Amino acid sequence: MFPEGFIKRIKTQNYIDSRLLPEAIDTPSPVSIRLNRAKWDRVPEDADPVPWCRDGFYLKNRPSFTADPLFHAGCYYPQEASGMFLEEIFRQLFSGREDLRVLDLCGAPGSKSTHMSALLGENGYLIANEVIRSRAAVLSENITRWGIPNTIVTNNDPAGFGKLHGFFDLIVVDAPCSGEGMFRDPVARQEWSEKNTELCRLRQRRIVSDVWPALKENGILIYSTCTFNPAENEENVKWISINLPSECLRINISSFPGITEITYEGITGYGFIPGRIKGDGFFISVIRKNGSNGNINIKRQYLKQVSKKEQETAEKLIGKPRRGTILKINETIYYTPPEADEYLTLDSSLRIINPGTGLFRQVNGETNPEHSLGVSLLLKKNIFPVIELNYDQAVSFLRKENPGIEASEKGWYQAAYKGCNLGFLKSTGTRFNNYLPVNLRIRMPADALMEKQIIKWG
Repeated sequence: MFPEGFIKRIKTQNYIDSRLLPEAIDTPSPVSIRLNRAKWDRVPEDADPVPWCRDGFYLKNRPSFTADPLFHAGCYYPQEASGMFLEEIFRQLFSGREDLRVLDLCGAPGSKSTHMSALLGENGYLIANEVIRSRAAVLSENITRWGIPNTIVTNNDPAGFGKLHGFFDLIVVDAPCSGEGMFRDPVARQEWSEKNTELCRLRQRRIVSDVWPALKENGILIYSTCTFNPAENEENVKWISINLPSECLRINISSFPGITEITYEGITGYGFIPGRIKGDGFFISVIRKNGSNGNINIKRQYLKQVSKKEQETAEKLIGKPRRGTILKINETIYYTPPEADEYLTLDSSLRIINPGTGLFRQVNGETNPEHSLGVSLLLKKNIFPVIELNYDQAVSFLRKENPGIEASEKGWYQAAYKGCNLGFLKSTGTRFNNYLPVNLRIRMPADALMEKQIIKWG
C-alpha cells in the first residue's frame, strides 16, 4: 500500500509513469557495492557494473556485510547505485583539478564521503560532516575503515560552516528528505506524510542557505535527495537559483539512457526512477555559484610543534607526506590533510571529531600504533610483521577475541585477511592481545557468521 497523497501527486508529474513506478518499487531493491581500488583489485563473481561508476557493481544476492572481513578492512562499501552518479558529475566538472577543498555536509553514514574521498585521492581533501552526534561517530568509523588519508570528520550544524567564507570548491548536500525513493522499505512508506514533505522542503532551503557563504565564487554545489517530490527537488533548485545567485549546470547523460532529465523553469535536474534504472529513487542537480561572499583570511599560524622524536617516529611509519601536517592532540600523534594554518582555521570554527589518521601514542617510552594507522593507506609496507588469518580467525579478531594463533616474538603485528589489514595484535611472547577498538567489534553471535554468506570474488 502506498500513501494516497503520494499516488495522487505522481500522476501530476509528467516525467513519471504513475503505473510503472509503484510496480517497480514493489520489487526488491538492487544490491550494490563500490570497491576501494587502493586496497582491493578483484571484482565480485557474476556481478554487473554500475554504468556511471567505474568501481560500482550490482550483486546477484545480498551477502552478510557484517560477516565479511573485507568490509571491515575497507575494501568495499555497500552503496545504493543511484547515488554513485556523484562520480560522473565529479569527473565531468573536476577532472584534472588539484588542491580541491570539498565538503560533504550531510555525510553519515559515509557512502558519498568514502566515494568522494576515493575520487579526490591526493588532489585535495574532504571534510565529512554530520550534524547528529551519534551518526557522526558512525561516519568517522567508516572513514577510518576506508583508509584514504584525505578526510577530516566534523559534527556541525550547517550554519557552523557559514563563517568559512569562500573556503570550498565543492559542497555536496545530500539533503534530509521525505524518502520516497526508499519506498521499497515499508517503514519509509509508513513515515511519509504531506506535512513532512513540506517540513523537508523548508529545512532543505535552510540547510543550503546556511552553508552557501562557505562556497567559493564559481564553486559548485551538488544538491541531491532520495525523493520524487518536486517541491523538494526541482522547485527547491529553482528557489536556490533565485535567492542565492547561481546557475544550474547541465550534465552530459547521453551514455545513460535510463536517467531522466527533469527541467523546470530554466533549471535542470536528473531523476533516477525505478523501472527505468536499476536502483532506488534519487534526484541530483548541479549548481554553480555566481557572486561572492568574500573569502576567509587564512592567517599564517603555527601548531605547537611535535617533538623531534615524535616527528621522526611519524616519518618512520608513514614517510614524509607530500602535503598535510603532523600534529599532537592530547597524547595521540595524527596526520591531518590540510597544512597547519588551514587546520587551525578549521579547528577554530568547527567541532572536529576526527582530524585525520591517528598514528601512534607514546606510552612509557614505547610507540603504540593507533588502529586507524593499521587500516590506512598511509602506513609504509614492512614496518610491522603481518599475520595472515583465515576466515574463522579473522572473525574472531573482529569480535575482539583471541584469534587462536600461536604467540610469536614480542612486539606489534598486523592482522590481515586475504592480504588486507584488519588492525593490530601485540605479542607478549606467550599470547597475543587484540587491539581492535571496542566500538568496532562485531556484535553478531559467532554462530551467525559464516564464510558462505560473504561475497565471492573473481
